[in-house]
Amino acid sequence: MAKGIFITATGTDIGKTYISSLIVKKLREQGINCGYYKPALSGAEIIEDKIIPGDCDYVFKQANILLNPEDYVSYIFKDAVSPHLAAQISANPIKLEKIKSDFERIKQEFDYLVIEGAGGIACPFNLDSKTKLLLPDIIKALNLDIIIIASASLGTINSTLLTVEYAKQHGIHIKGIILNNYDEKNFMQQDNRKQIAALTGIKVIATVKKDAKDIEDLSMFFKEV
Repeated sequence: MAKGIFITATGTDIGKTYISSLIVKKLREQGINCGYYKPALSGAEIIEDKIIPGDCDYVFKQANILLNPEDYVSYIFKDAVSPHLAAQISANPIKLEKIKSDFERIKQEFDYLVIEGAGGIACPFNLDSKTKLLLPDIIKALNLDIIIIASASLGTINSTLLTVEYAKQHGIHIKGIILNNYDEKNFMQQDNRKQIAALTGIKVIATVKKDAKDIEDLSMFFKEV
């Protein structure tokens, strides 16, 4: 039965999908049957009247996974807004039971799964008056640890500390932090890496340069791999 890691971030457009693709690709190159799953996707592409789950499609192409990406996303919405709002517009409320069921189905196909969230750690999936479903509820329901993707740029210390503290308050275990768009020659970014590790007590397990095609071996941080 597959084990997995949940990828979240300090906010939107930090690079969750990009880093997810690098991790899936790396593990598959190491001979591990690694797959990918996304509970909800907003802003799907429409091509010739067909809805394309762009994030999943991108990961599958980068990792050379020859499967239909539509089967690996529970909820696909065309509106590029928060999942809870996209679901409301589409009159298709996001339900935890479907996510859990899809996760159980998909993980049977792989030895390991990379699961990608939406937005940041507090992203809402359902804000109905009777049902409140935020990202931490999904992470805990799937019983997964997380990796936090953070920008290497100015302001990242604040956003990363807030994300770490929020996750800890909700009882979520953090495997590590990955800094995206990292410039190893930039003194400020070097300091960001140092201070994030010192202030959070969480290891920065990788730094990824802009437009990198590979990521360092992270399997040592995935005990199940």
